[in-house]
Amino acid sequence: MRTNKLLLDNWRFKKDTALPPTALPTDWETVTLPYTWNGKDGQDGGNDYFRGTGCFVRAVSRSELPDGAVHYIQFDGVNSSADVFWNGKKIAHHDGGYSTFRAQIPEIRDENLLTVLADNAPNDTVYPQLADFTFYGGIYREVTLIGVAEQHFDLAYYGAPGIAVTPQVHGADAEIQIETYVQTDKPCEIRYEILADGETVWHGSTDTETRSLTATLPNVHLWDGVNDPYLYTARATLLCDGEAVDTVSARFGCRSFKIDSQKGFILNGRPYPLRGVSRHQDRPEIGNALTLEHHKADIDLICEMGANTVRLAHYQHAQAFYDLCDEKGLVVWAEIPYISKALPNAVENTKSQMTELICQNYNHPCIVVWGLSNEITMNTPPTDASMLANHTMLNDLAHRLDKTRLTTLAVVSMCGTGEDYVHLTDVVSYNHYFGWYGGHVHMNGPWFDDFHKKYPNRPIGISEYGCEALNWHTSEPEQGDYTEEYQAYYHEEMIKQIIDRPYLWATHVWNMFDFAADARAEGGENGMNHKGLVTFDRTYKKDSFYAYKAWLSKDPFVHICGKRYVNRAEDIAKITVYSNCAEVELFANGESCGKQKKGKYPFFYFEVRNVGTTALTAKAGDCTDTAEIRKVAEFDNSYRMKDEGGVINWFEITTPAGYFSINDTIGSVLATVRGKLFVLKFAKVLLSGLKSTDAKSAKPKEKQPKVKKGKTKSKGITVMGFTLNKTMFEMAKGFSIKRVFMMLGGKFQKEDILKLNASLNKIKKPK
Repeated sequence: MRTNKLLLDNWRFKKDTALPPTALPTDWETVTLPYTWNGKDGQDGGNDYFRGTGCFVRAVSRSELPDGAVHYIQFDGVNSSADVFWNGKKIAHHDGGYSTFRAQIPEIRDENLLTVLADNAPNDTVYPQLADFTFYGGIYREVTLIGVAEQHFDLAYYGAPGIAVTPQVHGADAEIQIETYVQTDKPCEIRYEILADGETVWHGSTDTETRSLTATLPNVHLWDGVNDPYLYTARATLLCDGEAVDTVSARFGCRSFKIDSQKGFILNGRPYPLRGVSRHQDRPEIGNALTLEHHKADIDLICEMGANTVRLAHYQHAQAFYDLCDEKGLVVWAEIPYISKALPNAVENTKSQMTELICQNYNHPCIVVWGLSNEITMNTPPTDASMLANHTMLNDLAHRLDKTRLTTLAVVSMCGTGEDYVHLTDVVSYNHYFGWYGGHVHMNGPWFDDFHKKYPNRPIGISEYGCEALNWHTSEPEQGDYTEEYQAYYHEEMIKQIIDRPYLWATHVWNMFDFAADARAEGGENGMNHKGLVTFDRTYKKDSFYAYKAWLSKDPFVHICGKRYVNRAEDIAKITVYSNCAEVELFANGESCGKQKKGKYPFFYFEVRNVGTTALTAKAGDCTDTAEIRKVAEFDNSYRMKDEGGVINWFEITTPAGYFSINDTIGSVLATVRGKLFVLKFAKVLLSGLKSTDAKSAKPKEKQPKVKKGKTKSKGITVMGFTLNKTMFEMAKGFSIKRVFMMLGGKFQKEDILKLNASLNKIKKPK
């Protein structure tokens, strides 16, 4: 029977070397797996983290190998390409940093040398290459030695478990098809069992030529999401000459689902709105090199919030996390890292990554959709023929490999709703940041209403929405200020809009956790995306986390917002409380500020006199929470964002009362005649500045592929493959002029920006 042994310790490592050594290096660093070399430089900003080849070497003695006539080595994750050598002989090459692959070990000596070259260098053949997250290099998941008999269940089939279970629910019963993949050179028998709570409830047998059997389970116990995530186990045993030589097993769940364009997601025959989060897996200093304890901590936080779905972006996650989603009942959107830009030379890589994703995760009941790509039209025209053909191929491949699940896309805001690309998969979702990257938060609901009205038979969801928050605070939150208060306000408004739109098949907050994106320089802390509801180190739940907990969780609680915002200058402080209880009462220094009953939304707003130090206590049923505020004479500037990399600071901007400044939005400036003239001037300044910058780094134009037209001709000007449609224009109106300069990364001088501000200071705001 097969035996496994982890191979995690005593590895020697050297960065920036692509030559496998002929002997175990004694002067290299000793590391323990999982390991990434970008744990620090991939999180500190500057987009300068090391991307290249790292060499891992380990001595493996014959005595360390598990028992078996045939041996394999399994890698659960090497980013992003790997070459594996055994005693100097190359035994495997793998492209794709997030999926499992195996290599058969050839001749075995008493002492052997195992070498792995891991390569995360930029290229145009392996995804991802362009995305808003760090591509950590290394062997960042487990490595396992596997010993099996000569006849065994297939270990070379796309890194899959060798067994595929397909449940189909019919009324109170379920039909379970079990299929295995085998490596044999003679006829053998396969015995199948289905276990419930450890007891065999069905068994059957077939031969290695047939490999497949169908069982019927009467009165099946359904996998019912977070309410009752019940799991069965299918087990297969290979018998040759009457002797059991190998066994494999897989947990599975029996459930039915469909996605309706009017009613949203339906689980086991009833509406089951999918409301949850997206997840990136990295953590401080260790990057993607997580332990099982890290995965469990993440799943516990997601479940505490009350989410019933998670989008595992933007790549295949660890098997341990899919297992946890099965156990907790979280419905999963699983996807490959086909992201941001279509690479003509990487079509085969999308195919191999999709094949591995589906084959390796086929048995997980938590997964309901396969994601083909994310925001691919950000840097590729939506009518690009090659990109469309790639998606068509992936869509067909997914349906061929898995006839039970649906396909989906995450579409970037700017992509027009009439493009063929948008209507290619079974269902679709959009990434919208109205209220953060331009526009206003209130634009989200009406946009989806317009889509729903125009395409009533097309299921639509929200694959990303969110805004950034650090430990900055204000009593007057504004878009783009990176305060915890604006993030809380934004998510309150999003929750209100989502509640009123049950047709949304799934909604996923971007993101559950802050995550590293080394190219970023925003919010006063470089190298990070701070859209998480929880901080990168998982130690602080931002107020917006509790907004979702109040909406989604059934566990009673109460939370006072603004605990990190103590010093306040206003005479009357506005205090927000979140709770899922029927009534909340707030006390200030022991005196009641009133009771409020829960309305349609689980948000409660109080006003408190701000004098001296005030101890706040919120009570809701048996739940209490406390906070403190303190009166100060002036605003505490330690709460205001310090953008060290910014071209201009808040205190340098003159803002005369009743007149515009660069702190105002483009839309508000456009509301006046003089403002329209200013915006024209502003646009010319932007274009001239961008052209002069681009000219310095201009490259010869590449020949562009021919493209086919989409199903709908969009009206407007086309720039870089995008049509400047109504959506993009409304988004642009929501940007403050200062924020436009901030997002352009220092391409303009402070003096020029202050001149524009001085011009705005002469334009009166409408009364």
